[in-house]
Amino acid sequence: PLTLSYPNASRVASSRSRRGLAEGGHPSARMRLHDDLLTNGYYTTRLYIGTPPQEFALIVDSGSTVTYVPCASCEQCGNHQDPRFQPDLSSTYSPVKCNVDCNCNSDKSQCTYERQYAEMSSSSGVLGEDIVSFGTESELKPQRAVFGCENSETGDLFSQHADGIMGLGRGQLSIMDQLVDKGVIGDSFSMCYGGMDIGGGAMVLGAMPAPPDMVYTHSNAVRSPYYNIELKEIHVAGKPLRVDPRIFDGKHGTVLDSGTTYAYLPEQAFVAFKDAVTSKVHPLKKIRGPDPNYKDICFAGAGRNVSQLSEVFPKVDMVFGNGQKLSLSPENYLFRHSKVEGAYCLGVFQNGKDPTTLLGGIVVRNTLVTYDRHNEKIGFWKTNCSELWERLQSGGAPSPAPSSDPGSQADLSPAPAPSGLPEYDVGLIAVYMSINVTYPNLKPHLHELAELLAKELEIDSSQVRLMNVTGQGNSTLIRWDIFPAGSSNSMSNATAMVSSTLLWTISVFFFFAK
Repeated sequence: PLTLSYPNASRVASSRSRRGLAEGGHPSARMRLHDDLLTNGYYTTRLYIGTPPQEFALIVDSGSTVTYVPCASCEQCGNHQDPRFQPDLSSTYSPVKCNVDCNCNSDKSQCTYERQYAEMSSSSGVLGEDIVSFGTESELKPQRAVFGCENSETGDLFSQHADGIMGLGRGQLSIMDQLVDKGVIGDSFSMCYGGMDIGGGAMVLGAMPAPPDMVYTHSNAVRSPYYNIELKEIHVAGKPLRVDPRIFDGKHGTVLDSGTTYAYLPEQAFVAFKDAVTSKVHPLKKIRGPDPNYKDICFAGAGRNVSQLSEVFPKVDMVFGNGQKLSLSPENYLFRHSKVEGAYCLGVFQNGKDPTTLLGGIVVRNTLVTYDRHNEKIGFWKTNCSELWERLQSGGAPSPAPSSDPGSQADLSPAPAPSGLPEYDVGLIAVYMSINVTYPNLKPHLHELAELLAKELEIDSSQVRLMNVTGQGNSTLIRWDIFPAGSSNSMSNATAMVSSTLLWTISVFFFFAK
């Protein structure tokens, strides 16, 4: 998480009364989530900035306040998923001019931002304002918002595949605070991370109907700048850890951070948790972790089937201050060993000497988490997050959880498409590929790529048309357009009726010999 100053108490008090007016009848931004924890360490969503829109894949992070993307002028930015933001190509972009409420650049012309993260990465740049769009599937119309245009990034931020971060924390620069202050959404947002080996999920900015059996805990906005919860006890196999309950209340308390991958406990609580889990898995063999640089606690012999992990690993319960309880399945505290078949490792670690309890994305796999900022509470509801997108009907609550075991094969079958949704004419589907290979080496294989795309989509290869190829250093960006059979390149002749809930998933595998 970021190191932030505490929010101004008077601002918190005044914003509560204003936000109370923004709760009812407002549209929400419903957005898909992509990626998964084991491969990427984070989840991303797609955000569009500028006129015409420029697309970015941003890590959804409730522990950050600033939304930022790499700027075209950045001299110290890595190679990410999408091209950098070009302010000059947006007719609606304007810099945030230097003023008394911000730090300014060297010539005192524009506001700047700078963020340092716990894993020693950093981001800095200038602040700009532009039209931000949330995708064609969102009810919320595009809005003007302030965001960061990066001029420098270090550490993991430099090397990651995602373009930047979408800040959902508390603060004036947070995308949530900006939308709420405009009165266009209710003061709440929800996220649902997919399960082990599946990934994906959904996010809603704004209020949404809560399931009747959602479990809540109080979240004190004045106590900490982060989203905290009142964790009182952790039970393993029905027995509470033998620790002082106050251990979960040190420093920032227990913080829920969607931008952190794993969970981190104070030393005493971690040792008790590790020992309690280890004592319940006698049949399994303790082995080394996948990375020799870390002393991961791993167990072999559990098998590949995630739905059967609860037969080997104990159930874990988090008990909140109000007495309500959130039950965690093994996928909420384990990650799959990347080198040993059927082996798993604890995704819970000691938080150094920091007394804060930090709960990352692993704890809320297959759990709908609602950050109800207006009512100062956070809700949890177990469900199959990889299917939730299909269940989010306009104006309706999510469907009940498919089963108590979100990892079972039965849960992975497609949910029925919502009824009563409108249909749209789709003229073409554009497929973009960013490939880490130079264009001269890639050029002889373009026909093979077209054939692979056609095979995946179960269409004729003549429907896959190469539209644009751009070389960027050691990588190549390609655009293919997919047309219906028998159509020309004319949009008017290329129409097909599909449901608005249709999701195309394209997996293309290819290899280059050295």
